Amino acid sequence: MKNFIAALFISSLFVAATVQAKPIAENADMVTPLLNGQYVPDVKTTTLSGKQLPLKQVLNGHKTVMFFYRGGWCPYCNTQMGQLKQLEPKLKAMGFQLVGVSTDAPDGLQSSIEKLDLGYTLLSDFDSSVSQAFGLAFFASKKTTDRYVSALKLENPLKKNSAGESRLVLPAPAVYIFDSKGLVQFNYVNSNFKVRLHQDVLMAAAKLVK
Repeated sequence: MKNFIAALFISSLFVAATVQAKPIAENADMVTPLLNGQYVPDVKTTTLSGKQLPLKQVLNGHKTVMFFYRGGWCPYCNTQMGQLKQLEPKLKAMGFQLVGVSTDAPDGLQSSIEKLDLGYTLLSDFDSSVSQAFGLAFFASKKTTDRYVSALKLENPLKKNSAGESRLVLPAPAVYIFDSKGLVQFNYVNSNFKVRLHQDVLMAAAKLVK
């Protein structure tokens, strides 16, 4: 475990850089995520009230654990949000704020907050601009796009992939830990949406952020 955390916690070895928006990946295995040693991207997000704010303003000089999830319609995401709810008091005691970002519209975020009785911040990335800035956005397959749009009634804007086909854009599930300067100190990204970061690894990584 110690070696694993040490390998991930190497931000001091990287040259910090401002990251521009990245192309949407053709599939989840091709995402190119924001890395340790890079700063939070200069991108706007949407709050629960529908107000647009720079993401840097949301962080506002606080140490932050930020996680990207697909939406309140995803059972794996709901399980993760519930687990993070249990960790929130410990993270707060360590000086962190907890922020979730998903493709849900603000009313969808509100539904998740009420359903799971959440106390932490959720942000809307309805157009996938934040996940794209983080290098997490990818085009879902035609099968997934058709199934999600039809069965889940998703209204997120479809975007054209390299073949000119209209596809749903989703984020690869991810967890980031930022220090008070907005510098990435830890990141976990997995193209398999069924696999999420274990809480013990998250807490071990958070303890190393000063």
